[in-house]
Formats: sequence, C-alpha cells, structure tokens
Amino acid sequence: MIIEDNDIVLFQGDSITDCGRNRQDENHLGTGYAMMTAAWFNALYPEKNIRFLNKGISGNRAIDLKNRWTQDCIDLKPDIVSILIGINDTWRRYDRDDPTSTEDYINYYRYILAEIKEKLGAKVILCEPFLLSVTEAQKKDWREDLDPKINGVRELAREFGAIYVPFDGLFAAASTKQPPVYWAADGVHPTAAGHALMSQAWLRAVKAL
Repeated sequence: MIIEDNDIVLFQGDSITDCGRNRQDENHLGTGYAMMTAAWFNALYPEKNIRFLNKGISGNRAIDLKNRWTQDCIDLKPDIVSILIGINDTWRRYDRDDPTSTEDYINYYRYILAEIKEKLGAKVILCEPFLLSVTEAQKKDWREDLDPKINGVRELAREFGAIYVPFDGLFAAASTKQPPVYWAADGVHPTAAGHALMSQAWLRAVKAL
C-alpha cells in the first residue's frame, strides 16, 4: 500500500470530485467517490490516521487547476495527490464552442505534475477521464476529442511514475452489465453506483483492497 501512517490525501478535479462538498468546511468531502473512498479506507485502516481533503471544483478544466494549484495543492502539503480532470476540456468544445486542444490540456497537466514533483515530492494518482455514451452527441462526437486526452494522461502517468486508475475502461466494462445510464445518467456525472465503482477501483489501485 502506498498510503502511510498520518498521510494527507488530496482529491482534486471537477464536479465529479467536488460532488456537492461544503466549501466552508475543509473536512467535508462531498457525496461522491472521494467521500466513499475516505470512508472505506478509514473504516478498514483506522490505525493509520489518514486525513482526506477534497478540493474539486465543479466546472473546472485543466487550466483552472493550473491557476489555483499553489493555493489548492502546494500550500496544503499533501502526501498523496489524486487528480481527475478532463471531461470539461472536452464538453466545453461542444456546448460553448470553447475547445481545449490536447496539446494545451497536456501542457497544463504537466505543469501541475511538475509542481508536485518539485515542491512536494508527493505520490501521485492519475485518474482517467471518462465518458459513458448516453446522448447522440456523446456517441458521435465527444470521443474524437476525449480519447487523445486520455492517451495523454496515460503518457503523463508513465512520465511521472504515477499510479493510474483506468476509469474509462472500468465504465466500459461495467456497461456490459448495465446500460451506461445506470452508471452516469448524463454520461458524465456518476450515479451512486458509479461513484461506488470508482471508489473500489481507486482503493484497489493503492492496494487498500
């Protein structure tokens, strides 16, 4: 297991990570996979005394993480940083005509990973952006934009020696057992079952299950 006694674990990302957290309470983890992961981990390993933080912000893209990285990561001095970002970099291309190129996405991402390496030396967990194709647009168009970004995150995981959690593949496999809407009604935001699936995958990735 990569999580050691008294570690601080930081979850970062967009609405999937945010999941309704109370911004006024730094210990509030929202209602999604971050909260489920922390709850299960602390129930299984209470002696390790791990503190979990959630700084996900709904609507964020990779550039937003870059712009707030000092305040919302470096200054918190986490020992483990878990990042899930990218679906809004794709979504905004289609709903607002405001695309993020794969090159820019990877450059912003590489910046925050370099900051972690240089200023924290924390262990990194990269979570794969994912899409469950529910709408016709998602089925026809979104993959063209998202898949190169997913490949970029995989390359960054190799480059920085990060643990990788393959959420997109996880949901693809799960969708052979129940339709995509079972796991994420709009194709992006997981249901409770979807969040639970993510939590289990995350815990397996860090060897906690």
